Amino acid sequence: MARRLNMFEKPENLQKNWLREFYQIVHTHKPHFMALHCQEFGGKNYEASMSHVDKFVKELLSSDAMKDYNRARVYLDENYKSQEHFTALGSFYFLHESLKNIYQFDFKAKKYKKVTGKEIYSDTLESTPMLEKEKFPQDYFPECKWSRKGFIRTRWCITDCAFDLVNIHLFHDASNLIAWETSPSVYSGIRHKALGYVLDRIRDQRFEKVSYFVFGDFNFRLDSKSVVETLCTKATMQTIRAADTNEVVKLIFRESDNDRKVMLQLEKKLFDYFNQDVFRDNNGTALLEFDKELSVFKDKLYELDISFPPSYPYSEDCSQGKQYMNTRCPAWCDRILMSHSAKELILKSENDEKIVIYDHIGPNVCMGDHKPVFLSFRIAAGAGKRCPRNEKIFRETTL
Repeated sequence: MARRLNMFEKPENLQKNWLREFYQIVHTHKPHFMALHCQEFGGKNYEASMSHVDKFVKELLSSDAMKDYNRARVYLDENYKSQEHFTALGSFYFLHESLKNIYQFDFKAKKYKKVTGKEIYSDTLESTPMLEKEKFPQDYFPECKWSRKGFIRTRWCITDCAFDLVNIHLFHDASNLIAWETSPSVYSGIRHKALGYVLDRIRDQRFEKVSYFVFGDFNFRLDSKSVVETLCTKATMQTIRAADTNEVVKLIFRESDNDRKVMLQLEKKLFDYFNQDVFRDNNGTALLEFDKELSVFKDKLYELDISFPPSYPYSEDCSQGKQYMNTRCPAWCDRILMSHSAKELILKSENDEKIVIYDHIGPNVCMGDHKPVFLSFRIAAGAGKRCPRNEKIFRETTL
């Protein structure tokens, strides 16, 4: 599951909604191993919001809905005073009591260790050998004075199968106007560079190569130029410039007839299209052709077919669970991707039962500006790369 969490600034309603919908998914799918990846954990105003984080973590670990998960690992990057290292990422892993002999990889000792009990790690995660954490260099995205973008990687061994789970947060679009200028946009190129860096790191020679899942907020956007040209095919464009700098500050697209009705207004942080139904009807399928950023990595990454509407940017008004904000063009920012070898781990059903599910959570409920995205599947027995341990240890391991 991937989710960006900014609900700590408005915890009263958003947290309640979020947890209720999350617990419903747990109840419905009953996962035996569950990974929850969060970005912007604690919200953007960290010092004021971190007080709500502890309550949220305690609720997850002790709630009745999670009572059957007797082991957990929680990794929270709360060290917001360190500009050099802070990523605001949170990675949660829950293990059902029925699972036997689950192991996690120690990157320092280069060996697997059995997972027991519930443990929480926060502040300086750099000293935790059970994960790898990196923040992207500042020069990757110089427009952002203090970027929190980066990734956390953990490695697990379940049913004698080893795999990496990577929590990732890539760079956003700083300006709709700049994103509209070129195809692909300059921001798409920045994300391409950062994601390539992550894939190189998790596939380098330091450790044995295993299957991997990468999930979080990729900030993937639709190809803005193509989207605008398609949405406004029969429109005329008006350019508004700043009087002092002559810089373009607003684009207005009007219908050629129909009393020159305004179809789209575009500013740095405004994407106001007159008909939001195009992003919701049939889960926005008509717009998937403009979702192009992943195509660069088709040889390295695989994604199941998307059958849910764009996950961002939703209104944070609790009375508008389906409404998008008019700040950005709706896009599938939140994704769950995997290596091609990881695809082979997923157990395909031999009958009509739908075992593999890729969907979003809370379609009708306000859960913040991003809708959580989840992937539910079974790992085929004997699939994947075997963990380098004694075979007898795994005889009782089941999912």
